[in-house]
Amino acid sequence: MKNYHRKRVLVTGGAGFLGSHLCERLLAEGCDVICLDNFFTGTRDNVIHLMDDHHFELLRHDVVLPLFMEVDEIYNLACPASPIHYQYNPIKTTKTSVMGAINMLGLAKRTRARILQASTSEVYGDPEVHPQPESYRGNVNPIGPRACYDEGKRCAETLCFDYHREHGLPVKVVRIFNTYGPRMHPNDGRVVSNFIVQALKGEDITLYGDGSQTRSFCYVDEMVDAFVRMMASPADFTGPVNLGNPVEFTIRELAEKVLELTGSRSRLVTKPLPADDPKQRRPDIGLAREKLGWEPVVKLEEGLKKTIAYFDGLLSGRTA
Repeated sequence: MKNYHRKRVLVTGGAGFLGSHLCERLLAEGCDVICLDNFFTGTRDNVIHLMDDHHFELLRHDVVLPLFMEVDEIYNLACPASPIHYQYNPIKTTKTSVMGAINMLGLAKRTRARILQASTSEVYGDPEVHPQPESYRGNVNPIGPRACYDEGKRCAETLCFDYHREHGLPVKVVRIFNTYGPRMHPNDGRVVSNFIVQALKGEDITLYGDGSQTRSFCYVDEMVDAFVRMMASPADFTGPVNLGNPVEFTIRELAEKVLELTGSRSRLVTKPLPADDPKQRRPDIGLAREKLGWEPVVKLEEGLKKTIAYFDGLLSGRTA
């Protein structure tokens, strides 16, 4: 008779891009996984292959509403993360970040669970410091069209540290930089999925601005590995910690690489830069290296090949 305790882990936003990969990883590590999602941007297709696992449970629920269950750990990933989705209903986006954090922190407090809050590089806004260290407080427009997400995540961080100081809650805060890979939403407006879908369809590839703005791209498996390492780190290490790839590319370089790997004959066309779009984005990951022993090793070309194969299958109907 087995007498060990399987760790019971809640993943909010678990049917989304990052969440579904995290659910897979946690199941592989022997956890009981409760995947919670309201399916605004997540989809059952992302986790359908996990449904036959008796240690996996899918729950339709919105984090803006209270939740009562027994858990050992909480990964709070719930929130639309692409501009198209989070600007669709900005008030709802703010509620998801703020009320969702309050509800998940309250659940963690009651059950004495560890909680990892997924924050974002967007807390740095359009940075005046490059690369961005965790000590940089950011340059965010609090009344702009991106503020629902940027300020919502900043407030979620505030709540985490207030719960930590006031209640001794074991919190873990990670600031996620651009991440890509299979199961990205094909219509999320993010640059990697945009370029790949446009290239595979033979449509014009849209560059906003002149394409000289920079981003750093981390493959999804490595980001999930960082989450798990952060959750397992010593209790006194709360973060925030930057998670992302410190290798920087211009958006134009990314577009040209996608064209090369897909063999597409799509043209590059330019459109005006959206309001408050950061011109530079690259993490300083010195803290992640020191505290988590983590840094990305997957090269952009390698990760893009896997992501292109996924979208090729999706567009041709071979991928669920």
